[in-house]
Amino acid sequence: MARTLVFATGNEGKMREIRQILDGMDVEILSMKEAGITADIIEDGADFTENAIIKAKAVASKTKHIVLADDSGLEIDYLHKEPGIYSARYLGEDTSYDIKNADLLRRMEGVEEKKRTARFVCAIAAVLPDGEVLTTLGTVEGRIGYMPQGENGFGYDPIFFLPELGVTSAQLTEQEKNEISHRGRALQAMREELEKRL
Repeated sequence: MARTLVFATGNEGKMREIRQILDGMDVEILSMKEAGITADIIEDGADFTENAIIKAKAVASKTKHIVLADDSGLEIDYLHKEPGIYSARYLGEDTSYDIKNADLLRRMEGVEEKKRTARFVCAIAAVLPDGEVLTTLGTVEGRIGYMPQGENGFGYDPIFFLPELGVTSAQLTEQEKNEISHRGRALQAMREELEKRL
């Protein structure tokens, strides 16, 4: 019988990515909502990894299943790595990404190409039923574009330009994105760690 893995998110776009990347593993993957878990989690870690561990432990305290959580965000070098760990809460929790992206582009107006460097970072934490904690980190380097481009993806994808590919994250297909994305890299590494233990 397949083991159950609960991912500490309610984000449907994220769950779709997770299911694609972990496809073929002998686990049933549920979101917190699907698992019937609610948790009011205060993410007060100093970095992405600490926040991922906080989330995973909070959910693990409510279930006997394997729990995975991620914390991810966009770091823009010119803006002193903002929005960073506050990426999801940048300009307020319920502010649309169209507004967030427009604000970041406004703040980057007139900044030359070579100073527009940025990266997506994703930390993933797993809490196993025996209490063991595993963490992985994935990053993808790019630049902040000059305008939103592309309809795929979510969040900051439309303004994150990948110079080697000549497109934004939002112009990639889901499969292309999963192969190179920060979450794809961190999840792939976590998959390898879990498969050693399952």
